[in-house]
Order: sequence, then C-alpha cells, then structure tokens
Amino acid sequence: MTFTWNPWHGCRKLSAGCMNCYVYRIDSKFDRNSSVVSKTSSFTLPVRRGRSGAYKVGPGSVVYTCFTSDFFIEDADEWRAEAWRMMRERSDVEFFMITKRIHRFAVCVPDDWGEGYPNVSICCTVENQEMADYRLAFYVRAPIAHKRIICEPLLGEIDIAEYLYPGIEELAVGGESGEDARLCDYDWVLSLRAQCIAARVPFMFRQTGANFRKDGRTYRIPRRLQSSQARRAGIDYSGD
Repeated sequence: MTFTWNPWHGCRKLSAGCMNCYVYRIDSKFDRNSSVVSKTSSFTLPVRRGRSGAYKVGPGSVVYTCFTSDFFIEDADEWRAEAWRMMRERSDVEFFMITKRIHRFAVCVPDDWGEGYPNVSICCTVENQEMADYRLAFYVRAPIAHKRIICEPLLGEIDIAEYLYPGIEELAVGGESGEDARLCDYDWVLSLRAQCIAARVPFMFRQTGANFRKDGRTYRIPRRLQSSQARRAGIDYSGD
C-alpha cells in the first residue's frame, strides 16, 4: 500500500527548479498562498488507528512524505521533532521524501539519527549544475540509510560523476510538466545515464516533460503521455 503524508503544506521558492512549482500551480486555483507554511490536519496520519485498534497505515506501506512542502523548511522546525517521533514509532513503514534543503540536514535530524533511520529514504533534487554542485556536496557526506538523486525538472546538462557511488540507490531524471514547461533535451538525459552506468548506479528516465527535444527536434508532449514516452525509450539501467 502507498500513502501520501503531508504533515505541513506550503513552501518558499528556492532555486530555478521551483519556478513552475506544481504546488503553487494547484494552490492558485483555490486562491491559496503557497508561501505560507502551515501544519495540516493529516499531521498524525502515520500513527492514527482505526476502530479495531490497528494502524490505518498498515505495516509494509510506503508513505510519500511532505510532497506539498519541504521536510527541512525552516518554518516547520517546531513540528519536525514530532514527525521524526512518528517515523520512529512506525519502523514497519517506509517513509520517502524529497528535499531541496539538504544544506539544513545536520540541524534538522534528531539526536538518535546515527547513520540514518533504516525506514527513511531522503532524496536530494538538483535541476542544474549550480544546484548539483551545491546540494550534492552536502548530500554525499550526510548519514542517510537510503539515498536517491532526483534530476527533475532537468533544466540543463549536468555532470555529477564525482557524486555518484554505489551507495546511491537510484538517479531519476525527468522534464518539467505544465503549460510553461522549460525545455528538457534528450542528450542531457543520456549524459546522466552514461554517468550512472560508469558508476554502476541505477538510472530511471521518469518522464519527458511537456517541452522535449530529441535529435534537434522539439516536441510538445501531453501530460498523460510523458511517463509512457519515457518508458518507451527503454534506457532505464538496473545498476548490474
């Protein structure tokens, strides 16, 4: 089973990858200010129980965590300790989060973090060379049990060979969706794939994005086809 857990909602744009943020796009339809970070009614979801006394989020579930904010955003500092406590309690559940604020990792983890909670995956997202060099320098040193790098939206060619090693469980790549999507070039995707193969790090081409260039020709790809077109490329790599 999979669940989405957004203990808080709202975020502040931080870098180029944030320009067309889907949270801002969705909130704008409801005249909601996405830059205001607030605790949600779902805050205690991982530890809620049903009438039988069993957890509503069953053992073995994957919980996509804080996808309408950033888990390490400063505005949530007062709530984060309780969120970590719930993750400790639910050691039978896998929590999966993505952050652009890995530079705050050291001041945000609990005292008993050690080498990382084994049920928590923390993914670092980078969209261009500047952010790759800045964020991955923190990320490769951080004690995290499960690491993945997310290059989405991919906004340019990126060289991250120096940051790839077998402890990285996957590198996922994707273009930008939405009406104002910026260009994603297939050559940039293939370059990252080659770097993963050299380092024996698994690679996944997750989606083309809406504005996709291949062999010098630019295509406008509907959202419903962006993932399937990426799969059809057949370039995913298992790391073996």
